[in-house]
Amino acid sequence: MPKPRLAAIAHTLKNQLDLPSKRFSLVIGGAILAGTTAITGVTGTALASSIEHSSVHEAHPETASLTYGVDVSRYESDFDWNASPAEFGIIKATEGTSFRDASFARHWREMDKKGIVRGAYHYGHPGNDPIGEAEYFLSMVNSQPAKPGDLLVLDLETSNGKSVAEVNAWAKAWLSHVKTKTGITPMLYSGWNFANAYGKGLAEYPLWVAHYSKPKGELTPPADWKSWTIHQYTDSPVDQNVSALTPDQLRKLGRPAV
Repeated sequence: MPKPRLAAIAHTLKNQLDLPSKRFSLVIGGAILAGTTAITGVTGTALASSIEHSSVHEAHPETASLTYGVDVSRYESDFDWNASPAEFGIIKATEGTSFRDASFARHWREMDKKGIVRGAYHYGHPGNDPIGEAEYFLSMVNSQPAKPGDLLVLDLETSNGKSVAEVNAWAKAWLSHVKTKTGITPMLYSGWNFANAYGKGLAEYPLWVAHYSKPKGELTPPADWKSWTIHQYTDSPVDQNVSALTPDQLRKLGRPAV
């Protein structure tokens, strides 16, 4: 997800490591702690409905059938949604238990005006209480008008020095709590390597995976996912993504109609 522009040498290193764009600085710290497995990440799920499964590609979907979208945060606070061809947008809402993205309300409102699929994500820190972080995220999301089809996402890219089992349990607790409170099955975002290391057992949650060295839509899912839902394939000039689902199918993963 979005971050300040780094020096060219850092950018080159990030690309070599296939790190998603959101939190390169945090991931470098995580890489020192977690070794070769600490490559940014978040995780997701094999889809439940047969319609969704038939639309999710396991490795090489036809690029013409992919749905284009972007994700942004306060670093792109003035992003022009009207000028963008994006059919879905996912924006940062919160991080940990103390950070709220100042651009969230503006992005949320602008995506609604354009009528595209919209989602909100939370950057998780497994060093904190998962329920506390989940509630903090929901308080931000619930501060804005909601509509059917809104997506919710856990962005998991750092271990905070926790073991694989601890990070995995933390993610399960966060995701389960949000699902129980909202009726939405949250999506999990992560880098491919991080998801492969920490995401086993999370395949019930739709997967949004970052992998920059693979052409858009041409990747196999990590860990025990059978399919991916969104592929983040570059962070230049903003984080860009494709989905194997149509906009209407993406909405089916979001907030249910009242």
